[in-house]
Amino acid sequence: MDLPEGLLYTLDADGIAVITLNRPHEGNALTNDMHKGLRFLWRHADDDPAVKVIIVTGAGERHFCTGASVAGLKTDGETALQQGTMEEVNHLSPYQNKVWKPVICCVNGLVNGAGFHFVVDSDIVIAAAHARFMDTHTSIGQVGALENMGIALRSTLGTALLLTLAGKGYRMEAERAHQVGLVDILEPDAASAFARAKELARTIAGNSPNALRLSKQAIWGVAEQGYSHALEKGWQLLRLQWGHPDFDEGPKSFAEKRAPVWTADRNARR
Repeated sequence: MDLPEGLLYTLDADGIAVITLNRPHEGNALTNDMHKGLRFLWRHADDDPAVKVIIVTGAGERHFCTGASVAGLKTDGETALQQGTMEEVNHLSPYQNKVWKPVICCVNGLVNGAGFHFVVDSDIVIAAAHARFMDTHTSIGQVGALENMGIALRSTLGTALLLTLAGKGYRMEAERAHQVGLVDILEPDAASAFARAKELARTIAGNSPNALRLSKQAIWGVAEQGYSHALEKGWQLLRLQWGHPDFDEGPKSFAEKRAPVWTADRNARR
């Protein structure tokens, strides 16, 4: 698939894939073609054995993603969201696409509306100190629901309600977002945020791919299923790793004082 205007994709020698929202002239706002392109990219990156960790970021230093491009989403008088079910159109984020490889969101500037999908549905969020977070759904007569629910899950109920109800009248500073858990790591500027994301990605890429995948499923399961049921599912996922070659390779390489040689194939067995 040829990527649509507004999306860039790179993969380096360390197995770090970078998805860049690249429409800085319109605040990296999302078009209908970008919706389709993101669905393809998330699936491609998760299925590609050369990819170990994924970073999603925005172009420039002013905006990460300012939500939907109203003009870019219109089709025959309706938006793409109005024309389909949630399952058909809601495929912006790694979680919505069931990506089980580690994903880092690098926030380089303002986040608004649909831009929150990437923040709340990534595994680790790194932000530049000048980044701001706002949600204008209610200010333009729309319901703040899907990504706003993710804000409540990732940070606090009060944070989600404040951003949603205040609309365009409130912008949360990155430092406050860090305090309430919406951001995991805070960096001085966009360049240092991206450098930190790459550094962390390389660290994560050194771990067992299969263990990372199963661990991520176990932890996200708490949000999906409730604690008791998630513990049962986590136990099942933990046992799956026992039959994988990496379960032996980890202790063996440590004892032999060498770097581990992981098996990328998630279906491999001892």
